[in-house]
Amino acid sequence: MIVKDLKVGCQTFTWEMLGDRFAGGPDDLLKAIADGGYAGIEITDTMIGRYAGKPTEFAAALKSSGLTLVSFAFGSKSGFTLQDQIGADLDTAKRWIDFAAAFPGALVSMGSATVVSDGPRDDKFAIAAEVYNKAGELGRKAGVQVAVHPSSHHNTLLFDRADYDHIFGLIDASLVGWVPDTGHILRGHQNMADTLTTYRDRIRYVHLKDVDADGTWAMLGKGVCDTAKVIEIANAAPNFNGWLVLEEESETAATDPAGAVKTNRQTMRGYGA
Repeated sequence: MIVKDLKVGCQTFTWEMLGDRFAGGPDDLLKAIADGGYAGIEITDTMIGRYAGKPTEFAAALKSSGLTLVSFAFGSKSGFTLQDQIGADLDTAKRWIDFAAAFPGALVSMGSATVVSDGPRDDKFAIAAEVYNKAGELGRKAGVQVAVHPSSHHNTLLFDRADYDHIFGLIDASLVGWVPDTGHILRGHQNMADTLTTYRDRIRYVHLKDVDADGTWAMLGKGVCDTAKVIEIANAAPNFNGWLVLEEESETAATDPAGAVKTNRQTMRGYGA
């Protein structure tokens, strides 16, 4: 069994989901995440704020906060499912790949459609796969790994196991990795262990979050996610880089995001990370 040194990062969507209720900026996120005891951060295109296009300044801010950039995550209004938007989506991918290239080891995470465009749903898989594969080629040229992050939000393209099987059958595993998200996998009514094991060679890092038996977001360790098993499977995956990224979307986080992510970090210590 491959055993890697586990590192724990935090995703900024915990604040992004607050919308207008969050009036801060990226420096506030860095402080809250560092104060929460994390070693790394995954930030999104929505939350990068004044550091967009300024990787040198962001690197300095990360260093002063004691944080590593684990990954830069972005999505698209097209959901990567519109043929006439492929060019624009790849331009965006290149922008963020070039940004991430300034941070050794940082990946670029591409989301799945959260609102699938009009037209036959099955046709959208080929379009999404084309975007992912071509982004993977851009990443290879820049020395940046690209990975897909499925979701379980309304009308998503990548929801249940059949969807995962479909998209992974079209994606070039040598170009594009996978960021399994435990909460989204569970909300998609999938067998967690089987899904992770089947596609373990694609795992680059892991998004850890929890849900209750009804699929409602829960604080880590308060729901049905078998976190210990997830870590065991990921740790044996050949391309897993050791990063566990916590992303909290529960009502607790909506009330006190900084407090919630700090609590989750304490919970992770119980799993040896």
